[in-house]
Amino acid sequence: MTTRSPPLVVYRGFIDKGKYTWSPYVTKLEFRFRHAGLRYVTEPGSPRSAPKGKIPYIDLAPLLQQQDAAANPTPQLLGDSSLIFDRLESMDCIPNLNENLTDEQKLNDSAIRALCEDKLYFYNMREKWLDGKNFYVQRDKALWALPYPMRVVIGYMIHRGITQTLHGQGTGRFSDEEVKKFRADVWQSIDNVLKQRLKPSSSRSTKTEPAWVLGGEQPTEADATLFGFIVSALLSESNPETRSLVKSLSGVMDYAGRIHRRFFPDYEVWE
Repeated sequence: MTTRSPPLVVYRGFIDKGKYTWSPYVTKLEFRFRHAGLRYVTEPGSPRSAPKGKIPYIDLAPLLQQQDAAANPTPQLLGDSSLIFDRLESMDCIPNLNENLTDEQKLNDSAIRALCEDKLYFYNMREKWLDGKNFYVQRDKALWALPYPMRVVIGYMIHRGITQTLHGQGTGRFSDEEVKKFRADVWQSIDNVLKQRLKPSSSRSTKTEPAWVLGGEQPTEADATLFGFIVSALLSESNPETRSLVKSLSGVMDYAGRIHRRFFPDYEVWE
């Protein structure tokens, strides 16, 4: 596997350097790169420039030029984290984290990712974009690059679009209290499992080494996704209820803290 390649460019949507972003998918991407020892640099980028119209996306040109000096040096942009991982795995730049899992483990891994991406994602979307004053915090963060008048107009359009999306998806049809319970149930289930995984074992020499959600000695795709959602919950100022809930879960906090210290020691940690 290549570990001293020219750095990839990761477009994260925000200008902050040395910090996590609010996007769980950006952190998921960065976790995979850091675990593989793949060098990268970060730039803001923009959804308008992204191949799939969303953050994150990468520029593959440096890697392609390393493998073939005659490769086109112009930017080779690739979006969507799943497509990015597939391409980099095929180039032997990052490992396939799930390659050696049993069928049952792969099913469990998929279930955990689905809890995050098909449940928590929509609960978070509702809290950030539709719940009272959270909307203004989220709007100004997500649309930071736009002048204020445009933020107002675009923010209104996003609010209207998300309202329709969540109604069709189903999350928008429940009461605030019902969604709050659904969200708490998911996080509590995750915390219960992580507490078991964090118990001392022969495979971890210290109490500070990361433990992985499936209980193996190496992370799987579920860990990349879960860590991204935990970090997003802890840092996003537009989801105060979720942040308070996650901070109260000792297993979740210990799990995330260990991964942070191992793979992201240069980043500011959550409070």
